Order: sequence, then structure tokens, then C-alpha cells
Amino acid sequence: MCMMGGLKFFLGLQIKQEKDGIYIHQTKYVKQLLRKYNLRDCKIMSTPMHPTFILSLDESNKKIYQTTYRGMIGFLLYLTASRPNIMFSVYLCACFQFDPRESHLITIKHNFRYLKGTTNLDVCYKKSYQYKLKGYNDDNFVGDRIERKITSERCHFIGVNLVSWSSKRQDYIQKGILDLKFINTKNQLADIFTKPFLQDKLIHIRNLFDMTFIKK
Repeated sequence: MCMMGGLKFFLGLQIKQEKDGIYIHQTKYVKQLLRKYNLRDCKIMSTPMHPTFILSLDESNKKIYQTTYRGMIGFLLYLTASRPNIMFSVYLCACFQFDPRESHLITIKHNFRYLKGTTNLDVCYKKSYQYKLKGYNDDNFVGDRIERKITSERCHFIGVNLVSWSSKRQDYIQKGILDLKFINTKNQLADIFTKPFLQDKLIHIRNLFDMTFIKK
């Protein structure tokens, strides 16, 4: 066993250790992908996918070669290890692997065009003495227009550093009956902050909650 210096490369991840923290990126991997799919001279895009474009089954469009499409998805999924910003767009394209069409291929290539302009982006793990765990979740209830399943995106931080991220669609939709119940909202505390009242009504609600006005 011998010491070869600081860690610089691990399973496709390029690692740069600086005084202020550790930087992880896959610049070399991105350039290899662009060369593999002949996209080195492609036009650069500013986002992973067009913000107004909606993917669907698109049976009217021409079918494409499944193996090529799935290969692109697989390469991009591996890239999400250091590029959480492409997680959603890659996941969305992966949902159509069973019957990919030309419109899906265009969206995948949009990802590559975005990567060409952002090859040097990395994940940074700053030196910090904060160890508080924080998590964020964002649910998209209307994005899936085919199966109507919710897409959940999650990320977790330890201190200021991002340590995990994911984008997943729920496995199934539970069918049931919507049960509506009447709830009396008269004289609730929230009404004081959300509704305009005449003075008599305001004083009445104030007294119910044992509140008083403090005069300066």
C-alpha cells in the first residue's frame, strides 16, 4: 500500500480538494458523452428542458431506436450523481423508455445541449460546523397527464451542504370515495387575519379568545 496523494478521481467523479471545501464534478464524463453522440458542436441551451414543453405518449410521431434512447437515459442518470439540476428532466424522459418517439429524443438532446454549456458545474461541500439536517419536498400533482400520478422531488442538507436528492413518481393511485364534511368556520382565530370585520364583530371574536388591545 502506498500514498498517492489526495483523492482526485473516483468511479467517474472528479474531485477537487480546496481550502474552503471539496468540489465534485464530472466534466470529463460530460465531454465523453458529447463526443459519443456527436453533439460537440451542438447549440447551447440555458435550461435542461424547455419550460413550456409537455411530454406525452405522442403516438403521432415517428418511433426511434429504443436501445439508443435507453442508453442516453442511462448515461444521464449516472451523471445526476453530481448534477442534481438535471434530475427532473432526465427522470421525465426515462418514463417513456418503453415506446420512445422523436419528440422524446429531442428533449433528451436538449439535456445534452444544456450540459455542453455547463460542463464545469460542480457540487460543493463547504467546510462547516453546522450539522443540522434539513429536508425539502416539492410535489407536482398535475404534471403527469397520462397516469395522473404525483411526482415528488426531495433534497436533504446537512448544514449548508446538499447530501441527497431524488425525483420519483408514486407507484400507484389509491381509488376511493371523496367524503365531504361540513366544518363550522364561525368565529375562528384565522378570520381575524384574513377577513374584514365591523368593530362589533371584531370585539366579539377578540373576547372569545381572551385577547385585549394594548394602548401605547
